[in-house]
Amino acid sequence: MLLLALGAGARAADAPVGSTHLTVPGDTASRGEASNRLNVAVWYPAAAGTAMQPMAVGPPQTPYFLEGEAANDVAIAGTPARFPFIVVSHGTGGTTMDLDWLCAGLAARGYIVASVDHPGNNALEPATVAGTTLWWMRAGDLSHVIDGLLATARFGSRIDSTRIGAMGFSLGGYSVLAIAGARANPHLLDAYCARKPETPACSGVATPDIPDVGAQAHALAARDPQYRAAAAANADSHRDPRVKAVFSIAPALGPAILPESLESIAIPVAFVAGMRDPILPVADNVVPDALAIPNAELTLFAAPVGHYTFLPDCTPAGREKLAQICGDSGPERIAVHQATIELARSFFLRALGAAGR
Repeated sequence: MLLLALGAGARAADAPVGSTHLTVPGDTASRGEASNRLNVAVWYPAAAGTAMQPMAVGPPQTPYFLEGEAANDVAIAGTPARFPFIVVSHGTGGTTMDLDWLCAGLAARGYIVASVDHPGNNALEPATVAGTTLWWMRAGDLSHVIDGLLATARFGSRIDSTRIGAMGFSLGGYSVLAIAGARANPHLLDAYCARKPETPACSGVATPDIPDVGAQAHALAARDPQYRAAAAANADSHRDPRVKAVFSIAPALGPAILPESLESIAIPVAFVAGMRDPILPVADNVVPDALAIPNAELTLFAAPVGHYTFLPDCTPAGREKLAQICGDSGPERIAVHQATIELARSFFLRALGAAGR
């Protein structure tokens, strides 16, 4: 179903939001993180009457991003007994906070939401070739987050393990498709880049920390058997059957995904993107994905909504320091965020059932 959304009204939050950070076991060493622990941020419905504080990211006196409101490490709401659970994947070089506006928005509406920092491909540590190119391992990170949260004393008994969804942005938008069953082939991306070398996914703009990442990946594969083995798993399915629905925002790697794997996805999938996305052109990415997946939903926001519109709103300091990311920050970005929260809430309501059932 193809929709065109120019904006939507905000829905009042149902509950205060709590937030916390924790780590869970995960396969990180192959991507440059020796701890084999994944960093996770969790948002959840807090007990009634909880006082929240503004969240921001950046230097303490001049933060770059406004992150909404939450209360740190407070009690989870007493009812219902169990909540649906959403795992979240950030984009290239992002962090758990990239979709905090959406995570907090869903937590306020009755979901436990957990976002992970993908090893070797986040803003908190140096990028690695393995973390940047072994895309399919991100789906495994999400599965480890599900395992880890279900095993915690704090959240395990409060999560309804029959109602688990996933959502992601940019490369994270691909990650959640991978956990739904999509499979990518790097050779397909190579062929695409040979035809369209100027696109950000091919020119190095999308991977500024490792601009020659393709050449470095080939060199690493030649000398490192562990990397070769991990790279060979790109053709495997990384489907996690516990995930029952996927919400993908401006997904990357459309040209690399095997069409037959999209056609085989059997769970509900919804897509959101900006019509004029200059980083991941919709005609090469989200539109073919949506057309290939049976009964997928697609919402395209009209111009000037672009790729970075889906990152948090920026402060004046952010707009000065991060002009490319913050160029459309302000009321229009906030309106798109509110509309996207409602699209995600409505989608997961239909796909997973009522949050408070």
